[in-house]
Amino acid sequence: MPRIHLGNWAEDIVNWLTRHASWLFDAISSVVNHLYDAVEWVLGGPSPLLMAGILAMLAFWMRGLPTGVLAFAGFALIDGVAQWDQAMQSLSLVVVSAAVALLLAVPLGVWAARSRAASMLVRPVLDVMQTLPAFVYLIPAIIFFSLGTVPAVIATIVFAMPVGVRMTELGIRQVDPELVEAADAFGTTPARTLLRVQLPLALPTIMAGVNQVIMLALSMVVIGGMVGAEGLGSTVFGAISQVDIGLGFEGGVSVVILAVYLDRITGAMGEQVSALGRRAAARTRGPLRGFAVLRYRPRPAVGLSCVVALALVAGGMGVFAGNGSGTAPTAAGADIGKGRSVTIGSFNWDESIASANLWKAALDARGFKAAVKTYDPGAAFTGLARGNIDFLTDAWLPTTHAAYMKQYGQDYTDLGKWYDTTSLEVAVPSYVKGVTTMADLKGRSKEFGGRIVGIEPGAGEMGLLKDKVLPGYGLDKEYRLVGSSTSGMLAELARDYAQKKPVAVVLWSPHWAYSTYHLTKLADPKSLWGPGDSIHDLANKSAGAELPEVSSWMRGFHMTEPQLGSLEAAIQAAGQGNTAKGVQKWIAGHPGVVDTMAPVAAGR
Repeated sequence: MPRIHLGNWAEDIVNWLTRHASWLFDAISSVVNHLYDAVEWVLGGPSPLLMAGILAMLAFWMRGLPTGVLAFAGFALIDGVAQWDQAMQSLSLVVVSAAVALLLAVPLGVWAARSRAASMLVRPVLDVMQTLPAFVYLIPAIIFFSLGTVPAVIATIVFAMPVGVRMTELGIRQVDPELVEAADAFGTTPARTLLRVQLPLALPTIMAGVNQVIMLALSMVVIGGMVGAEGLGSTVFGAISQVDIGLGFEGGVSVVILAVYLDRITGAMGEQVSALGRRAAARTRGPLRGFAVLRYRPRPAVGLSCVVALALVAGGMGVFAGNGSGTAPTAAGADIGKGRSVTIGSFNWDESIASANLWKAALDARGFKAAVKTYDPGAAFTGLARGNIDFLTDAWLPTTHAAYMKQYGQDYTDLGKWYDTTSLEVAVPSYVKGVTTMADLKGRSKEFGGRIVGIEPGAGEMGLLKDKVLPGYGLDKEYRLVGSSTSGMLAELARDYAQKKPVAVVLWSPHWAYSTYHLTKLADPKSLWGPGDSIHDLANKSAGAELPEVSSWMRGFHMTEPQLGSLEAAIQAAGQGNTAKGVQKWIAGHPGVVDTMAPVAAGR
């Protein structure tokens, strides 16, 4: 059967929409950003414990005293593990995504319930939306809306909306037809029948759909972290990439607390709006003696008054609390940046994290407001081309990242190399005898479990190994290249090395692993890896003009292997989550390095 180029057709459609409907995507992006910023300002403005009190009072009002107490304890725990800001960012993303999804889902569900033709039309679309892997949504979302919160919100809406449509349609269709016929017999218009008969009776099912939409939206939080969305998703994604068990556990527990809270609140809302639920609640009311006090819930007026009062206090604190930035003051003569923002792209490679955070420290010292954003390599290069990232400090050229340069090179300014000679390789522990070249792996796949442990699937080294190096040595049928993450690969190396097991991993030089373990770099007699790369700084076109000082400083930047190795070692020694401390300690041990990186003219 001839090859069907379905993927090419999809790519052509995406490219056409990008060229001709960019105005529409920009408008949607602007609306979503404003909605998210407004919700995040409300949730993130007040102090954590005050907002925890507001959310706990809401739980007390909706479900009773035990739920209120547990809600406060849960949110206090989130604050205690330093995940409060991220939790409120994730909650904001869920609120915006679920609200938009429900605004679209309920009318569509009503339409599908009242028209069989509409139901037949909508159903296959919903099937595709529900079964297509959520990761696939992110690819066009990045192209259309770039990196950040917007593609995460859009992907979440697409992922969560089908349940709302189906549950709304199901609820209306389950209404007794005789009741609808009775309403019609009395001359009730279709609109009034819908509003007075069908929707009230369908509310329990519809509210179950609301609950599921919110839960599905929260499940997308972690995936959203892969495309630069702020919040717990970024925390969990970073922990996964770095194999940080502690940080991953803290982020995961915070997600669980949010999920349980939202589930209980939306469940209580379903009971409140349902006639059967209200009757059941009324039957439980009685004298509040003994443990019956745990069933007490304030009346709506009292509960709402308490929530509003706390919200007003929170709003006042959020407005008058000051900026609370806590940033160190910048010397007047070195205030080149005047508070201008600089976004530096990074991915979870050690030299990328080290160089990006070193530049952040240097730019902060010069009065800029620098931020490091960590992405998958493919997303980082895309974000640089789209203008969401100003600078990228870890472009391996001309080989490793050649594919990205071919696709987006016209949107970049190459600021030159800052590290001279690198190499890509597959490495094995030195205790594996008789394997010194790539050709020596032939016929020994059983020893290595038939696999080579790789890094991020989007990394250029992975594509080069899969498409050129393994086939060139006849290893593509014998070995499976396992994509994971840089830290995942290092964790596998550490585990197998401790057990003296044969393992083949994707590595590169320079890397601190060579000073930690006794490893053999497998030679490449056929030179299929190509010549050694240099590491370059890249800028997007607009950053080169808008931030000329930074571009000029990066053009003159250079690091030696001992410098880079010691910086990576300082970051490793500082521990996960303490990258900035590791960088500052290294700077303190290298006096004058900031002046060398970002020189200030005399008299400034």
